[in-house]
Amino acid sequence: MKIFYKVCLSLLFAFTFFALANAQENQTYIIHTIQKGQSLYSISNMYGTTVDAIVKLNPGSDQVIVEGKQLKVPRPDAITDQGTFHTIQQGETLYGLSQKYKVTVKSILDANPGLNEKNFRFGQVVNIPQGKAVALEESDKQVQATQLEEPKAQQGIQGPVQSRCKEMHKVARKETVYSIARMYSITEQELLDANPEISDAKKLKKGKLLCIPYPKAQQSTKPQEEKQPTDEELFNQNKVADQKINVIKAAVILPLVPGEQGKAESSRMVEYYQGFLLAVDSLKRLGTSIDLYTYDSGTTVASIEAILAEPEMKQMNIIFGPLYTDQIKPMADFANKHHVRLVIPFTSRDNTVYRNPDIYQINTPQSYLYSEVYEHFVRQFPRAHVIFLNAKSGTEEKADFIKGLREELTNKQMSFTDLSEDATSKEMQAALRQDKSNVFVPTSGSNTVLIKTLPQLSTMVSDSLYKEKINAEVHLFGYPEWQTYTKDHLSAFFDLDTYFYASFYTNNLLAAPRSFNANFRNWYGKDMEDRYPKYGMLGFDTGFFFLKGLALYGSGLENNLDKMNLTPIQTGFKFDRVNNWGGFINKKVFFVRFTPKYELIKLDFDK
Repeated sequence: MKIFYKVCLSLLFAFTFFALANAQENQTYIIHTIQKGQSLYSISNMYGTTVDAIVKLNPGSDQVIVEGKQLKVPRPDAITDQGTFHTIQQGETLYGLSQKYKVTVKSILDANPGLNEKNFRFGQVVNIPQGKAVALEESDKQVQATQLEEPKAQQGIQGPVQSRCKEMHKVARKETVYSIARMYSITEQELLDANPEISDAKKLKKGKLLCIPYPKAQQSTKPQEEKQPTDEELFNQNKVADQKINVIKAAVILPLVPGEQGKAESSRMVEYYQGFLLAVDSLKRLGTSIDLYTYDSGTTVASIEAILAEPEMKQMNIIFGPLYTDQIKPMADFANKHHVRLVIPFTSRDNTVYRNPDIYQINTPQSYLYSEVYEHFVRQFPRAHVIFLNAKSGTEEKADFIKGLREELTNKQMSFTDLSEDATSKEMQAALRQDKSNVFVPTSGSNTVLIKTLPQLSTMVSDSLYKEKINAEVHLFGYPEWQTYTKDHLSAFFDLDTYFYASFYTNNLLAAPRSFNANFRNWYGKDMEDRYPKYGMLGFDTGFFFLKGLALYGSGLENNLDKMNLTPIQTGFKFDRVNNWGGFINKKVFFVRFTPKYELIKLDFDK
């Protein structure tokens, strides 16, 4: 009996807490479920708030946040031009949301291009667009236009005119009177009565504006309740057919002319553009029609605004650029207003991707990059015993990575220990475990640390006594910048079974990179600059991926990204939306391995 009482009390407490949380959410905050790779910075940008405001509602979240747990995110004091946010509750439907917020289903789906019948579920957050005010504004414009067309003799002194239209609807392809009536919860006859100019109810012209009337007053006798449409029906009704793009219009906006930024940056951008041109040439040889527009971005916001004012810019299918972060916002606003894809090839620190569905960010934000690395690390070394080699300097850049890796190992109950970068080979040997995969991880990516630690590691694994009595499994794990040190440490990397992670990598011994290098040299009479990444290859990969995607899928590219089975020369692509209303970030990460058999392998965990 006591046990039963305790169970009931627990259930009552849980139910009360859940109800209270819902009540609070509707008033002051949004419930956000933390996804892999998200940080307080990315979450704050998704909702237009600050990190400090989130921490205030969630004490301790500035120390660590955990995937799958919930955060309270402050709700804006007032509905903005971009609308408000809603956390889907158990049993809620798409139709119910449209009724609750007095907006159309179509407007909700337009504001959340990442939303579909599969992910419309409990806990998901959706952006609810501003509804009634915008709709009435459009209907009032039509009423005013109608009044202006009336003969002056019929216009007397009248009182305030109430719009007969609740809102206006722009007809999309394949929509019918039936589907539109269902969308707004009115009858077909009510829709036809409000739009007497419709001569054929079976044929509606795309782009036509229809008046959506207010529902008729309830009759004295209660009518039979109309069956509410299911989520699946509403998603299907609002699907827009993909449109083929016969001639792709693409713009490249980069600082191509040397100026205040100096010759170094301009040189990199020119090399990127040269690689991009090779992609355009390859696609044209395959039959793809492309109109390419090229602009020098300069270094100022004013120079960007002048380019965006050009009339042809509104016709673009896709824009590549810019380089400078302060130029991104005007370009992102333009892309969002005119529904033009904007590919940002360089910076990883821009925040427009979190609230702009037309953005593609090639360079992965740090928190998402590290989360992918941790996942692949645990998959590659399920029996890992990590030995951190603590550097005396140059650790600031990798501090977040090392902190996150320690947390991941702790969560997975995997062992780790610490040694100084000055540790001798004997001390390193003493830290080994024979029942584990011993993975040495320096806490700095600098070449200085490698120069200091590699001789001791190499001595340890080559020692005859070690091989006879210890013979433990040993690996070295490190960072993307190690690519630039490979020539100096190639033999040691092979001996130590070395791995490093990277989003950009190419092996110049393979056929595709060799062919590209030769083609680049033939076109431009020079080799690419020796740096990481190689900007010519970056230009080719980004240009080929997106232009090929538009050629294959047209306006439906965003729904077919997972079908883009291309093998880039250097750059990996794995795009995911950051949320239902935001853009795409690239989450692709490779591991590059130098095996003791002198093999060089690129590990792709997504294949």
